[in-house]
Amino acid sequence: MKKIGVLTSGGDAPGMNAAIRSVTRAAIFNELKVVGIQRGYQGLIEGDIQDMNRSSVGDIIHRGGTILRSARSKEFMTEKGFQKALDVLKIFGIDGLVVIGGDGSFRGAKKLSNSGFPTIGIPGTIDNDLGYTDFTIGFDTAVNTVVNAISNLRDTSSSHGRANIVEVMGRYCGDIALYAGLAGGAENIIIPEIDFNMDEICKKLISGRVRGKLHSIIIVAEGVGKPYDIAKEIQERTDIETRVTIMGHLQRGGTPTAQDRILASSLGAKSVELLLQGKKGRVVGIKDNKIVDQDIDEALLVEKNIDQEMYDLTKILSI
Repeated sequence: MKKIGVLTSGGDAPGMNAAIRSVTRAAIFNELKVVGIQRGYQGLIEGDIQDMNRSSVGDIIHRGGTILRSARSKEFMTEKGFQKALDVLKIFGIDGLVVIGGDGSFRGAKKLSNSGFPTIGIPGTIDNDLGYTDFTIGFDTAVNTVVNAISNLRDTSSSHGRANIVEVMGRYCGDIALYAGLAGGAENIIIPEIDFNMDEICKKLISGRVRGKLHSIIIVAEGVGKPYDIAKEIQERTDIETRVTIMGHLQRGGTPTAQDRILASSLGAKSVELLLQGKKGRVVGIKDNKIVDQDIDEALLVEKNIDQEMYDLTKILSI
């Protein structure tokens, strides 16, 4: 192992730059050459590759997004495109690759590993939808972004006596909604993993109004359905003015939290360590506050389950 590459793929996540920095500096510390691959697998196919050094990753640990940029590549999933990627890796003398991204990016890493090329995956996605790891890079920052938004919405909701539905990202995983809802004191949290009861939601809103409550926050995960339809039904049934706020890509931006920076730094260094040990087809993560690694095939099969105890706690505290 003399030279390794690093790329970011799929949706960007706060903390990806911290991971790039860690991979680069851990490699240099171990006397490896490092190259950065621009625009994920598409940039790999096109040979959009640059040498990295300590200065390349200076002053980026606090920056959101990814300095290597990101893209989704349909071409890489074709046999012709995949072979191009393998040829580029050989032409540039790259002996191992670190892929930072979500499940789609990991499937690309799995394909490379199955072909015999040493590849390690780092979980970089705000969705926190990978079951083998407790947390993914970017999740904590996204949760904090939503919590800050909830605090701002409470001010205006109180002034007008409104209910506010806040739609958050997460695809079919409700973790952002659950964690942000608990931390933000939301009255109702609607996630795809658990069926919701509109009667209970409306009853809680009406009861709150009767006792003088001036506002209500309802967090809805994007995998549930249409927030405007939910808002319309609530308003019709309770006569409480209900507005919708779509957080959208605001959740992907911003300065990564200390927790995301520490996690990214730890996972980046671990990935280099595994490559130096001759490992391939592995992914790194955090489990019970310990940095772990697992076979990529096994990791992709681990089901992501919602924290039922945490969900139950939100219902107790939102009475």
